[in-house]
Amino acid sequence: MATDVELFDLVVIGAGPAGLSAAIEARRFGLSVAVLDEQRRVGGQIYRAVEESSPRRREVLGADYAAGAKLAQDFATCGAVHVGGAAVWNVARDKTVSYLLDGGSKKIQGRSLVLASGAMERPFPVPGWTLPGVMGAGAAQILYKSSGAVPTEPVVLAGCGPLLFLLAQQYLDAGVKIKALIHTTGTGDYLRAASHVLGALRGWKDLSKGSQMLKKIRSHGVQTFAGASAFAIEGAEKAESITFTHNGQRKRVQASLVLLHQGVVPNTQLSWALRAEHRWDEQQLCWIPVTDACGQIEETGIYIAGDSRGIVGAKASASQGRLAGLAIARQLQAISPEKFKAHEPAILEEIRTHTQIRPFLDTLYRPQDAHRIPTDDEVTVCRCEEVKAGQIKKYVEVGCLGPNQTKAFGRCGMGPCQGRLCGLTVTEIIASERKVSPQEVGYYRIRPPIKPITLGELASFE
Repeated sequence: MATDVELFDLVVIGAGPAGLSAAIEARRFGLSVAVLDEQRRVGGQIYRAVEESSPRRREVLGADYAAGAKLAQDFATCGAVHVGGAAVWNVARDKTVSYLLDGGSKKIQGRSLVLASGAMERPFPVPGWTLPGVMGAGAAQILYKSSGAVPTEPVVLAGCGPLLFLLAQQYLDAGVKIKALIHTTGTGDYLRAASHVLGALRGWKDLSKGSQMLKKIRSHGVQTFAGASAFAIEGAEKAESITFTHNGQRKRVQASLVLLHQGVVPNTQLSWALRAEHRWDEQQLCWIPVTDACGQIEETGIYIAGDSRGIVGAKASASQGRLAGLAIARQLQAISPEKFKAHEPAILEEIRTHTQIRPFLDTLYRPQDAHRIPTDDEVTVCRCEEVKAGQIKKYVEVGCLGPNQTKAFGRCGMGPCQGRLCGLTVTEIIASERKVSPQEVGYYRIRPPIKPITLGELASFE
């Protein structure tokens, strides 16, 4: 068994806006860079398949998506090594990264490391959410970006958040029939968000895009229910309808395809695996790794950039990636401290500008408690091990204090996803039952392999 490990100045995990920007910045100062990503082509989720996307698909997905083509082109000519199709299953504090590629396991090591693993859709654990015919709106958008696939039957979009409205607009432009748009944002949300309206006005371009989306959706006459709550998907073997409460009345819309969405949250599996400190963010209702201003974890030479450091959006993610690349160039003495100080303020100002609207968006589109913490004990929480909300509550009754202990009680979080999909829900259920904060409850102790790996693959190190 060979044990050769490739060495680079910088290894980046993730080829979205943050990862690509970090690589480009580091290459500007002559560092050797390798970028690993699970997808064969660069772009991450936000710019998925942007290089090969047809003009028509780019038109439907909009200018923000098409802007990713320039970033992909800049990366292609920057001189970094791109390892597409690489599924990272372990990251060590010595900055060694283990990954699967074409059925074999490989290792690579950096003098520095950038984690840019992006975001994932927040779980939506309501009755019926695991039925065939129910999927995430973000996943549906990825299908369109990757292959142009769209629903052939009328679809229902339900939940909250900018992506829900963006997908509705894109589907309408693509000729998809939307049977209903059911969203939770109501008068109370607008009143709570009003305290952040000044920051939102500073980001008026993004605010304007939102208004245009809503205008287009209304112009198509889509049946829309605002301020809805208590979602449930009904069906014996597959989705047949969605029920919800609207204006005090229970309503039902027939649908064989329901796309749920209530925002995105940082994908923190890698930073948890590194035993990095995390804090519970009450505004974004998720875990966020603790870093310095440039994204570094402690004094490790390991940086986090983009949405995996806290949801900031594509533009701010790219700026954070550049800042991490610049800080690493200083750390590895590729540039002087004076040159770093000359460039840092402008990038920090970019980040500030791009994130001014976040407090407004986070407040306006805050997911409802009942859509994050199931009140129905029969709702499945851990899809891998089929653990229900009621079972987790019973674990707490007999002394379970945190997510890690649910593994011993009932294998919760021990499936192929290693708790990635259920972790937030399990934390919030336990916190609610114990009547303490999620910070006190904590999260799973993430161990390798982060991705499923066979013994044959493990033994095939090159």
